[in-house]
Amino acid sequence: MSESSANLLFALSESAELAADIARRASIELAPLEERPFEEGEFKLRPLVSVRDRTVFVLETLAGTADAPVAQRLVRLLFLLFGLRDAGAARTIALVPYLSYARKDRRTQLRDPVNTRYVAELLEATGFARLVALDVHNPAALDNAFRIPVDHLSALPMFVDHFARRLPGADLVVASPDVGGIKRVQLFREMLAQRLGRDIDVAFVEKRRARGVVSGGAVAGSVAGRTAIVLDDLCATGGTLVRAAAALIEAGAAAVHVAVTHAPLANGLTSLIAAPGIAGIVITDSVGTALHAKASSEGDKLTILPVAPLFAEAVSRIIGRIPLAPLLERWPPADRKP
Repeated sequence: MSESSANLLFALSESAELAADIARRASIELAPLEERPFEEGEFKLRPLVSVRDRTVFVLETLAGTADAPVAQRLVRLLFLLFGLRDAGAARTIALVPYLSYARKDRRTQLRDPVNTRYVAELLEATGFARLVALDVHNPAALDNAFRIPVDHLSALPMFVDHFARRLPGADLVVASPDVGGIKRVQLFREMLAQRLGRDIDVAFVEKRRARGVVSGGAVAGSVAGRTAIVLDDLCATGGTLVRAAAALIEAGAAAVHVAVTHAPLANGLTSLIAAPGIAGIVITDSVGTALHAKASSEGDKLTILPVAPLFAEAVSRIIGRIPLAPLLERWPPADRKP
C-alpha cells in the first residue's frame, strides 16, 4: 500500500464541502461515510471503505447551526472517532477548524466548570492520536487539557498577508479589543512589521465585565490619524469588537478594520457589518463555507479567507512528516516548494 493510499479523510455532512476542498489540495482520498438519522435525534455513522491499519483524518467544525447544534456536532464527532477505532484504524487525527467549549478553560468563580478539560476527556476516550485546531481561545489551556499532541494552527499569517497587500502604505496601529488579547496582538504586530519592513505600534481598548455587563472604552496607545486593525480570535455577538471600533474612532483613528478568526453566530457578523465605524472586516470560514455567500453580498467590506489551504497544508505535512511550525510564521509558508 502506498503512503498516499494508506491515508483517508472522513467528514461529517455539515463539513463536507470544506473536506472536499482539503482532500483535493492535499491529494488525499475523501472516503464515503454512511450517515443515517433515526427517530428522536439518534443516528448511525459507518465508514463505507476499510480503515484497518490506516491513518484516518476526521474533519468536523464544531460551530452550531439550527439543524446541527454544537452538542450534536460534538457527539457525532465522538461517535465517528469511536467507530473508526472499532473498525481497526491504526491512527485517527481530528481536524477541528472551530473548537467549541474552548472559552471556559478555567475557574473564575466557586464551582465553575472547566468545559475545555471535559471536551478533552471526551475526545481522548475515543483513542484518537492527535488534534489539529485553529486559533483556540487559550492555546496553553488546551495543551494542559489534552494528554495527546495538539497542533495549533493560526490565521495570523493569513491576516498578515491580507493586510500587507490591502494596506501596504497606511500608517497602521494594531489594537486589541481588551487587555486579554494583548499577546495575540503583539505577535500579529511583529509579523506584520517584519512583512512591511517598518515599525507598527500597539493599542488596546479597556474592557470591564461584571455580572454579564460590559463597560469601559478608554483607549491606551496612539491611534489618532492612523488606520487601526482590531484583532480577535472570536466574534460571537460582535459587541466587544463594535465597542472597540467605536472607541478607536472616538480617539481619532482615521479608519478601523477588524480581523477575527471565528464568527460562529450569524448575528455577530451582522453586527460588525452594520457598524458604521468599521471600514473593513476579514474573517475565515472556520465555521463553515456558507459564509462565502455573505461575503459576495457585502462587496468590499467583508472578506472571507478560506481555511482549506491551511488545513490541506497541515495534512500534507503530517503525512510527509514535515514540521508544521512554518505555518505559524508566514503564509504561504516560506518552505513551500513552488
